[in-house]
Amino acid sequence: MRKLITGRNLLTGTAVALPALFLPAALPAGAAPARPDLAKLVTLKDVQAHLAAFQEIADYNGGNRAAGTSGYGVSVKYVVGRLRKAGLSPKVQKFTFPYWAEKSDPVFARTAPSKKTYEREKDFLTFAYSGDGDVTAAAVAVDYPAKGDGTSGCEKSDFKGFAKGSIALVQRGTCTFAVKAARARAAGASALVVANTAGEKGPVNGTVSKPVAIPVIGVTHELGAALVKAAKGAKTAKGKKGAKQGANKGVKKAGLKLRVKTDTVHGKRSSSNVIADTERGDPDNVVVAGAHLDSVPEGAGINDNGTGAAALLAIAGRIKDLGKGGLRNRVRFAWWGAEEEGLQGSAHYVKSLRASEREKIALNLNFDMLGSPNGVRGVYDGDGSTGTGTRAPAGSGAIEKMFRDYFKSRKLPTTEGAFNGRSDYGPFIAKGIPAGGIATGAEGVKTAAEAKKFGGRAGKAYDPCYHARCDRVKNVNLKLLDTNTDGVAHVLQHLARTTVAVNGGARVALPLVPSGHAPVWQGPYQVR
Repeated sequence: MRKLITGRNLLTGTAVALPALFLPAALPAGAAPARPDLAKLVTLKDVQAHLAAFQEIADYNGGNRAAGTSGYGVSVKYVVGRLRKAGLSPKVQKFTFPYWAEKSDPVFARTAPSKKTYEREKDFLTFAYSGDGDVTAAAVAVDYPAKGDGTSGCEKSDFKGFAKGSIALVQRGTCTFAVKAARARAAGASALVVANTAGEKGPVNGTVSKPVAIPVIGVTHELGAALVKAAKGAKTAKGKKGAKQGANKGVKKAGLKLRVKTDTVHGKRSSSNVIADTERGDPDNVVVAGAHLDSVPEGAGINDNGTGAAALLAIAGRIKDLGKGGLRNRVRFAWWGAEEEGLQGSAHYVKSLRASEREKIALNLNFDMLGSPNGVRGVYDGDGSTGTGTRAPAGSGAIEKMFRDYFKSRKLPTTEGAFNGRSDYGPFIAKGIPAGGIATGAEGVKTAAEAKKFGGRAGKAYDPCYHARCDRVKNVNLKLLDTNTDGVAHVLQHLARTTVAVNGGARVALPLVPSGHAPVWQGPYQVR
C-alpha cells in the first residue's frame, strides 16, 4: 500500500490525499548531494552575450578594442561590471608599455650591382620596435652563413672589421633579435637585416622588444642566402703588374648595396589588466586562468580574443556555485591587456609579483582564440610529445592530459597545440610555472588530415579573418566555442578542487626554463 500525504485541491481549496510518488525522491541516508557541474552551468548563450557586448563596444569606439584606445577602456569597464554582478571583487592593474607603429609602408631594395625592389610580407617585414630611417649602403655579411643556428650577430667579435655605416646581414639563431640589434648598432651599422633559418617559411616576423635607433627588418631564408652570396662575391681582385695598372693595386668589384626604409613611431601608452580572485580557496595554491582582452587596431577581435575573454567571463559568473568543497584552491581570473603588443599585460603582472607571491601560483591556464571558423581543437603540448617548441615546466603535461581526457570522454577530437609561449602563458613558463590551454588556430593553414578529423576546408587558414577587420561575431565557429568552453569549465573545476596531479597539491619553487628553451614568441612576434 502506498503512503498517502495531504495536499490541497488548487480549484476548491479542500484537502486531498496524494501518493508519495508525486513527491521529490529523498536522498538515501548519508548520501551527499551531487557536485555542481560547471560545464553544464555555463551555457553558450552566456558566452554569446559577452561576444555581442564586445562587438558593440568596438562598433561605437573606432571599430576596435586595441590597447590604449577607448574601445579597450570600455571593454575593461564591461568586464569589471559583470564580475561585480557575479559577486567577485575585481581589481584593475594599470601599466604602461612601449608603443610602436609603422606610419607608412617600408621599402627594401637592392640598388647595386643590379636593381630589384622586394615585396613586403612576401620577402620582408619590419621588426616591431624598429628604428626610423632611410638608408642606402653597402651590405656586409656578419658571421653568415654559419653552421646550425650559429651565433651570427650575437657576439661582439662577429663584427670585427665591420665598416661603420654599412648594413649588417645576420642569420637568425641562438640569441635574441634585441641582442643582434644592439651589437649591430654598437658596431656602427646603419641598418640590420635578419634572415630566417632554413626550413622556416616566409620572412622573420620579429621584435627587438624595445625601441632601437636603426631600421631592423626580417627577410626569408632564400632571400637572405642570395644576399649574403652577393655580398661575399664582392672581393678585391689583385691587378697584374704593369705600367698602366701599377704593381699589386686592387680593383674593386661592384659590391652589394641595399636600401632599407622604415617609417616608424615610438612612444608610451597605458593599458590595464583586470584581475579577480575567488573568496574561497587556499591563497597559497592559486590557479590563474587568463585570456587577453585586447584586439588589434584593425578590428573588433571577436575570435581573437573575444572568445577566450567571454568564455572566462561566463565561467567566472558561475564559479561561486562550486561552493566551499569545490573551491579548495584559490582561482584567480585575469583579463590581460596589450597582448597584441607583445604580451605586455601578462609580463607586467608576472614581473610585479614578489618571488614569494609567484611561488603561490600553482599553474596558469591560457585561452586565446577558442572559436576559429576553420579551426581545430588544439591542446597545448605540455608533455613535449611533439619534440618542438619551448620546454614546458613540470606539471604542464598533466594539464594537457586533463583536457584530452575530457574531450575524449565526449568523443571530441583533439590535436597537439604548439607550446611556444606565443600567448600570455609565456611570462609564466619563463618563471617555471606550469601552464596549459586550448587554441583553435590563427593564420596557419589546415591540413587535409585536420580537415578529415575536424571538418572544414583543407588548404585554408584556420581563421581567415585573423588580425583583420572581418573578425566579428559572424567569424566564430559556435560549435567549437561551445565545446571548448565546456572543456575550460571542466578542467578549471577539477583544478579548483585539487592540483595534486600538477604540483602534488602545493606550490613549490621550480627552476626557470633554461635559456636555450625560453619562449620563441612574444605575442604575435618572434624574439629569437
